Amino acid sequence: MLCTIYRSPKKQQTYLFVNKRDDFSAVPEALMQMFGTPTLVTIINLANKEKLALADISRVKEELIEKGYYLQLPPPVESLLDQHKADMKKS
Repeated sequence: MLCTIYRSPKKQQTYLFVNKRDDFSAVPEALMQMFGTPTLVTIINLANKEKLALADISRVKEELIEKGYYLQLPPPVESLLDQHKADMKKS
């Protein structure tokens, strides 16, 4: 299963996976507006992969089949202050 990965020029660490290079027909127009003009990152064969760096590969495959695209958002920002407060409560 080949897929093409694009990076968003507007949203840092946001990636769009599609089934075919430069085919965004399955992606909603509102999402494309938010995403901006996609920048090609790579083309990968998901059949040869067991895992991806920041996404669940089974979910990526499932959404590519069902929706025709997968949107990878950046991981949530860690609040060091909240973590410190939680650690202080444990002590």
